[in-house]
Amino acid sequence: MGESMIRDLTDYPNKLEIRDVSFDYIDKRSRFSALENVSLDIKEGEFACILGSSGCGKSTLLGLLNGLNRAKSGEILLDGKRIVGPGPDRAVVFQQYSLFPWLTAKGNVNFGIRQSGKKYTKKQREEKAKEYLANVGLAGAADKYPSQLSGGMKQRVAVARALALEADVLLLDEPFGAVDPKLRLELQELVSRLCTEHNKTVVFVTHDIDEAILLSDRIVVMESGKIRTILSVRLPHPRKRDDLIGTAEYENLHRKLIASFYAHVEDNIDSEVML
Repeated sequence: MGESMIRDLTDYPNKLEIRDVSFDYIDKRSRFSALENVSLDIKEGEFACILGSSGCGKSTLLGLLNGLNRAKSGEILLDGKRIVGPGPDRAVVFQQYSLFPWLTAKGNVNFGIRQSGKKYTKKQREEKAKEYLANVGLAGAADKYPSQLSGGMKQRVAVARALALEADVLLLDEPFGAVDPKLRLELQELVSRLCTEHNKTVVFVTHDIDEAILLSDRIVVMESGKIRTILSVRLPHPRKRDDLIGTAEYENLHRKLIASFYAHVEDNIDSEVML
């Protein structure tokens, strides 16, 4: 592992460009505006956290980045080209592991390698699958099926499979929300290290302030389908939580993010009083 460093991404090219994007959920009886005129640039190699409470639009935005849904208006560009659907240039990790139960851990990762479109031989795929599993600490579990793995091990396999796609962009939707706090911290530090080593552009959705500070270069706070504020995280990568707690930068960011959430609550209270 290389030395820790603070990354300056100012002069890096844009990897993702979100341009004035709006999205509505529509059923037979109603229309709900989930995103309203959202604009954001994400740099190549940047780790961006989308932070907000449930229903703020963060997972909806991730779905648009993945190409699962189409925006009502605006556009999203990847390397200057409009996203019109899912593609091998983006890998996704969800909170639910989404592993194929009939495949071993190695088989699940091998599936990701095949989906990458890279021309590897069968032997090369086998070796690369073992390598990715070793990277997430599962070298000894290659031949186990998902039913034989713990929740944390399953999520490690899901991360390994996403990395095996060799996509430039990694999209993660609260991937550690279903594991216990100790394992959650281990997985956070694992993802931070691997994404730094592999120079991935990452969009990570979370409602956890500490998780956002631990992982990201920038934190994008969302509320009611809009971006409320964006904060840069000037802390070296890769990070460990114990090294951050108590530092001036960490405490300053934490205060700002808490203030942003309290302002959101107060705005809602004021609106209800006016009604």
